[in-house]
Amino acid sequence: MIFNHLYFRVTYYSQSSLTFMKHSSSFFLAVLFFLTAPLLGQTNADLEARISRIENNLMQNLQIEGEETPVYNINERLKQLNIPGLSIAFVSNGKVEWARAYGMADRNENRPMTTETMLLAGSISKPVAALRAHQLVEAGKFDLDVNVNNYLKSWKLPENEFTEKKKVTLRGILNHTAGLTVWGFPGYDKGDKIPTTAEVLDGKGNTDSVRVYKEPGESWMYSGGGYTIMQLMVTDTEQMSFPETMQRHVLDPMNMQKSTFENPLPDKYHSIAATGYRGNGTEVEGKWPIYPEMAAAGLWTTPTQLIQYAIEVQKINNSKKDGILKYSSVKEMLIPGMNGHGLGPQTTEHMFGHGGADEGFRAQLFGWKEHPHAVVVMVNSDNGSIMQEVLLAVAKEYNLPGIEPDKRKNIKMADADLQKYTGKYKLERMGNLELKLDKGHLYVHAGFVQEPLQLNAEGNGLFYAAKDGVRFTFDIKDDKVTGFEVQRLKAVRVKE
Repeated sequence: MIFNHLYFRVTYYSQSSLTFMKHSSSFFLAVLFFLTAPLLGQTNADLEARISRIENNLMQNLQIEGEETPVYNINERLKQLNIPGLSIAFVSNGKVEWARAYGMADRNENRPMTTETMLLAGSISKPVAALRAHQLVEAGKFDLDVNVNNYLKSWKLPENEFTEKKKVTLRGILNHTAGLTVWGFPGYDKGDKIPTTAEVLDGKGNTDSVRVYKEPGESWMYSGGGYTIMQLMVTDTEQMSFPETMQRHVLDPMNMQKSTFENPLPDKYHSIAATGYRGNGTEVEGKWPIYPEMAAAGLWTTPTQLIQYAIEVQKINNSKKDGILKYSSVKEMLIPGMNGHGLGPQTTEHMFGHGGADEGFRAQLFGWKEHPHAVVVMVNSDNGSIMQEVLLAVAKEYNLPGIEPDKRKNIKMADADLQKYTGKYKLERMGNLELKLDKGHLYVHAGFVQEPLQLNAEGNGLFYAAKDGVRFTFDIKDDKVTGFEVQRLKAVRVKE
């Protein structure tokens, strides 16, 4: 956000094969290894070459027409962007084909990032948590289209004028059409009083209360608050802690035994957990945040573990055979709804997945419906820009659809035309800023940006940040600029 925020192929033989070979002639063995060794070596070399091309062909996501786009090495790019570490896993034909880690898990401890390092998955917790809700639907304990208050025992969602005709349902929670408040959660620091799930929902933590603010089903609005209601539905129904039921019914069956929803993170994991960092490189207070909103944001995992979710969904969807969920459930789960959301994951005609953003961590998961591939990228920084660059390189190398750079035009405007945008503005939740004209470009000057932010023009009233492509849409009346919108935040012009 602009305001900143060995491979190795293991070749083995069965015991019977070893017994047979033990009694074979040395000539047979020599011929066997003469024929197979070059083939295996070539396969390994091909894969290493592919990984090397990915590592050395990172390009910025924002690409300006007519301008050369620089190419980066992954380790160089991490240093450029001040991102401590990155971890990635790639799946081909239902198996992890390769995994790599780069940089540092903890700079002060000089501890490198490895493929075994645990990171917070952020909102990718949601589609994983949704699997348990779907299992309870299949077991007849939940219904996707029944009032959630029928299943809540320790707390009830207050009814209001918006729920008179339509009720909040599990379906609406899963695809973010329930009309609920609270987009996301900032987490808690070590030493903070951690609220219960009910207290979070009633606004007694560090976020507003979760309430219905528009008629359910009317439109789409992302709500981590809704997934926190789902979390309470699960624990009220099962009379079991959320981490325990997720471990028993979802994580362990999906070969994610080294992952956990436990928050605070238990001591036994601390030595292999990555420290989270702000965009400016400073450590997150207490090394990582704590999320009692576990279904929405609390999953600790690795890319190699997290990608098991994609493997399982792909297997069920493509084979049309039941797995951790019934095929009918997965089929319904992957139908694109409003704003490209299914019943858990984001989904399109060709892909499914989700992004994640916790304090000090960013993550991305993609799985393809028509290709036997999936990828997970995770970093221990608030700056996740390198993830898209890695994904672009992966998509190019494997010729995978759906991941494209953000290509923009840079229209040259006369100073006289740009002058009307200059002046002082007040941006909600952020504060005051000023737009100044300098050498043919508008610049944002504010206390909440580290350095003046250059804006490029796409058209009259349409600009974007040259650094990351974030759009600024200006309101113009009678050829006078009255304000603008950026990342859903409104700014109004201040009279001077």
